[in-house]
Amino acid sequence: MARPVETAWHEFASPEELAEALAGTVAEHLAGAVKSRGHATLAVSGGSTPARFFRALSAKALAWDDVTIALVDERFVGANSERSNERLVREKLLQGPVANASFAGLFSADSDPDQAAASADRKFAGLPLPFDVVVLGMGLDGHTASFFPDAENLDALLDPSQTRVVMPVTAPSAGEPRLTLTLPILASARFLALHIEGEAKRDVLDATLSDAKPTAPIRRVLDAAASPPQIYWTA
Repeated sequence: MARPVETAWHEFASPEELAEALAGTVAEHLAGAVKSRGHATLAVSGGSTPARFFRALSAKALAWDDVTIALVDERFVGANSERSNERLVREKLLQGPVANASFAGLFSADSDPDQAAASADRKFAGLPLPFDVVVLGMGLDGHTASFFPDAENLDALLDPSQTRVVMPVTAPSAGEPRLTLTLPILASARFLALHIEGEAKRDVLDATLSDAKPTAPIRRVLDAAASPPQIYWTA
């Protein structure tokens, strides 16, 4: 089975082992960034998969006040909504010492997703970029971030020359409108990890990497990555 030459797979016996290993690696990269540049930036994804990883990362000793944590994408819902990625991050990650980290959310109470994306775009443009670490997830349709295959503006979201950092997304399969970081900002990360769990998601990823689905959004992100993508998987 063909895979991008420099993509590295890390397989684990349980979700708990994966979460601890990924948290340890992410903490090492953040600590290294703080030591070399005085600040570190981390972008994380939402959904049900990363909760264990968030809890494991929140236990790591780090100069969290020198770290900025951002979201990869967000639903256009308030921060108190059960479907809010910001709520998940605040409840599972921004606890204890990690509460000292700066947080860059995507949602704002603007009148529509276009205006909220424009506000977030201005905010994110002021961050020290590229991100030191980006942790992505993936859906069974091959989407990552909010790059849904049926998104109306998918080509713009995945354009390597896109100058926007944050853009709105409307896709029938997404439910609510979304806000997402664009491909260039994600792919430029100094360390890019994809965190997936379950045989079904592995089958989807294997298909995209073996050229069965070479245009799937996740494949396009991994192909564009500035650093060798690291796959963290457990059944």
